[in-house]
Formats: sequence, structure tokens, C-alpha cells
Amino acid sequence: GSPMPWGIVLAAPPPPVPAKGPAVVRASPAARQLARDLGVDLESVHGTGPHGAVTRDDVAHARAVPPKEEPAPVVAPPAKRGAINAEAMRRAIGAAMARSKREIPHYYLTLDLDMGLAIAWLTSENAARPVTERILPAALLLKATARAIHDVPEMNGFYGEGTFRPSKAIHLGVGISLRGGGLIAPALHDVDQKPLVTIMAELADLVGRARAGTLRSSEMSDPTITVTNLGDQGADSVLGVIYPPQVALVGFGTMRERPWAENGMLGVRPIIAASLAADHRVSDGHRGARFLGSIARLLKTPESL
Repeated sequence: GSPMPWGIVLAAPPPPVPAKGPAVVRASPAARQLARDLGVDLESVHGTGPHGAVTRDDVAHARAVPPKEEPAPVVAPPAKRGAINAEAMRRAIGAAMARSKREIPHYYLTLDLDMGLAIAWLTSENAARPVTERILPAALLLKATARAIHDVPEMNGFYGEGTFRPSKAIHLGVGISLRGGGLIAPALHDVDQKPLVTIMAELADLVGRARAGTLRSSEMSDPTITVTNLGDQGADSVLGVIYPPQVALVGFGTMRERPWAENGMLGVRPIIAASLAADHRVSDGHRGARFLGSIARLLKTPESL
């Protein structure tokens, strides 16, 4: 079957903030260059260097935290600067991940998902659809993840200043690898409330606009939980790093035919390894296991999605 149309991500930076013009800000030359590369407004960055000077780490940290004010729509950088921006993006991702591993007490869980019923239902459902309107397993995985949050809502929201702020809206950040290098994780909004055909169409549209550099700022700034898919890269599973201030990340590996025993019978089933990285300040292994179990149960009744 076709691979899922969204790529690898362990974390991704939010959108560039448009420059407001020159400002008198204490900052090192290296910090100014990184701010230019990332599109960060130095006036908005809290400096931790001598006499409040802005450092490279301050710029990278500011780039890694979702903005409080909506920036202008994201525009793709000029082609000739692609390598520079990709390198800068890697630095920002590295800073965000280093912060995540320092500050967030991660715990990890995995569960193999039997996709047999889901794939059989998709095959039947797609038989009457034009090729351009067919639903891929990606849509089922996203919808099941979003619906499972209803059962375990502490996976969805943000942690800051010692407090967890749950989100009523369920906006899944999905990782997209850019052709010129770098990674972003824009949001599919209100995934729990939309039919699969809409999710599939919006996912395809999101990937196209992400690679064209025409995402809306709201798509970049408000994911409430991130979903990582390494299926199209051939990886069996992924143990991701939470993107702060989010509190959970769900990963899906490659779907493979594997031996599977159920009700005393042994057969071969299409299996996907699902993983959860979650913040122990907000949830625990019991709740995390319930969350993955909810995803598994929902995929066994795909017609309900």
C-alpha cells in the first residue's frame, strides 16, 4: 500500500516571527545572525547573558516556544538560503530537544496494534472511491489518536509554570519533512470532530502547503499533542522526545505482516507498533497504557471513526 504522506519528526519549531525592524537590543553577533536565519525578533527575546544580552541559546529557546501572539503567514525562505535555514532549524530543534530532556521527566510505553480489521474496512470503503479520494491508514491512526484523548484528556495540553493546562480542542501536530531540509509539525485542527475523508484531504493539503511554505500561523503555533510517523522510513518503532510545552508524543512505525495469536488461533496480521512518550508530571504509566489501549480498541471498530 501507499506510505503515509507525512514524514519523520521528533520535534519541530514553530513558525518564524516576522521582523519588526531594527531595534536597540544587546546581543552577540552570533545571536543576531541566528535570529536572522530563524526570523526571530530580538525585541521579543529575554536575554540571559551579561547585562541582559541576548545569546544564541536565548534565540534558539525563543524559536522553540510557541509564540503568544500570532505571527504573519509563513512564507518559504529563498532557495539560495535553504541550506542556511535548514542548519539553523537543526540548531533550534536541538535546543528544544535538549530543553525537553532536561526539564521533562519522560516515560515511554509501546503497544502493537492489530490493523487487520482497519485495513479490511479501508479496502472495502475505498473500492467505490476515486483514487484521489481514497483514505489511507494515516487518517485512521490520526482519528483514533484524537478520539482516545477523550478517554485520557491529560495527554492533550501544555505544562508551564508548574501547572498543566489541558486543551479542550484537539489539534494534532503531524511531522512533515521539508524537501530543502528541516522539519516542521503543523497542526490538523479538531481532528476528533472530523470525518476520515476530511482528515485525509486536509492532511494532503497540509503536506503540500508545508512544502510550498504557505502554512497559516495558527497551524504552526497551536498543536496540542504531536504525532510522529516513521512508517514511510521503514522504522519498526519510534520513541520520541516531547515537544515542550506539550506533554505527550505518539509514534507509529511501519505496518508489517507478523505472526499474531488471538483467541487461541495463530495467524498473520498487519501490525503497527505504537509508542507513547509522556510527561510524568502530568500522567503516569497506568494512564498512558489506557491511552494506547483506547487507540487499539478504536482501530478494531474503524467504521465508528
